[in-house]
Amino acid sequence: MNENDDPEAKTVAAADGAVAATDGAGADDALVAPAPGPTRRLFWSALGVALGLLVVDQSTKWWAVDALADSKSIPVFGDFIRFWLVYNPGAAFSMGTGVTWIFTVFAGIAVVAIAWYAWRVRSTPWSYALGLLLGGATSHFGDRLFREPAFGRGHVVDFIDYSGFFVGNVADIGIFAGAVSIVVLSFRGIEATQVPVPAEAGSDPGETGSDGKSRD
Repeated sequence: MNENDDPEAKTVAAADGAVAATDGAGADDALVAPAPGPTRRLFWSALGVALGLLVVDQSTKWWAVDALADSKSIPVFGDFIRFWLVYNPGAAFSMGTGVTWIFTVFAGIAVVAIAWYAWRVRSTPWSYALGLLLGGATSHFGDRLFREPAFGRGHVVDFIDYSGFFVGNVADIGIFAGAVSIVVLSFRGIEATQVPVPAEAGSDPGETGSDGKSRD
């Protein structure tokens, strides 16, 4: 009997063709629209880092307000680093002390912008770096909103004195670490939103790299 006249053979061939078409469509969809799962996971990682920094920063600030009252100073590394309580109404180095509300607005915008970008990130190191920035910015924003002297014009609590050159807090350390991390990642060519593209069917992983260039 001719194979083309066999109804069962035709049914099997049609089923195989449908499976192949489905697999091909799935591969194309994977390239065009990657699954959102990794993005959500990395976003929650960034939020976890941010929350951790926020808790540590606010806890140390409450300690400083209680332990360093009446201009009390506690040496940490001699005169190089010491704990000394300062209320900062302005920005770094006490700039803009007369327009505290402007820094409140900027802090709020920074929180929203960093959170939006962290949602789009597809790199684990970038998610950690953005988490540090988000945690520091959120903690400062909380100071501006809820601390004295008034809502939206609160003074940031600083207590880590670096030889009189700069007085900061834990949030500042987190923001600095996050910023340095982003600079390093950028110099290394690690992109925040880069999506890994699967190798084409039939390609030899030993022949090509992730950039599609031959390794021969």
